[in-house]
Amino acid sequence: MPVVDGEGAPEKSKPSVRKRANAIKPFICKNVIAVLEDPTDIRNIGTVIRNVNALGIEKVYIVDPHRKLPDDWQEMRERKSLSGSSVSAVKWSFVKRFDSTDDCFDHLERKNFHSIVTSPHVKGRENIWLHEGDFTVHTKLAVWFGNEGQGITDRAVERSDACVAIPMFGMIESLNLGTSSGIVLYEISKQHREYQSQYRMGRKRGKRTEPLPTVMGREETQR
Repeated sequence: MPVVDGEGAPEKSKPSVRKRANAIKPFICKNVIAVLEDPTDIRNIGTVIRNVNALGIEKVYIVDPHRKLPDDWQEMRERKSLSGSSVSAVKWSFVKRFDSTDDCFDHLERKNFHSIVTSPHVKGRENIWLHEGDFTVHTKLAVWFGNEGQGITDRAVERSDACVAIPMFGMIESLNLGTSSGIVLYEISKQHREYQSQYRMGRKRGKRTEPLPTVMGREETQR
């Protein structure tokens, strides 16, 4: 499948796609998943998938009770509405849908993932400002984002470990889904890359003798 780096950008040749895939592999945040709970706008879904891919997050899960999306990932990749709004990132990001919030939590907990939810308001048992949180406490982390109108559900709050908020200083106390996911996932991915740089696949496996890079070299980012 071709990769499109931006609107109107030329398609990369297969050798350059392979080169890029090899270059980014060490920087992928393993065992970090972004979860969208009942998003209503297909364009926002595409934007979040684009953020996830650009920031090196491993997967996207979508709670889709109204069944707006197909179950099959291949079919999802070929859907023009998603491919266009994500600037083809859906072709390079693993996306899985669930029928309900509980189905998604059950799946994550079977895989030993811990969940945090995001909200501009105080919710749940533990509330954390984004810039104050340590998001490497759990090596398997799911980050939940609520929908555009109602935000995160009470059920998701009940089943999560904590609620994370972006500090805001204006009269408007909310950000759209694409913007908030980008800010939150940037901070979490930065912390996880720093952790992966120092440790192998968990704290019990020991510290690396030589830390891995956390940022790609300039020569690797050249197009």
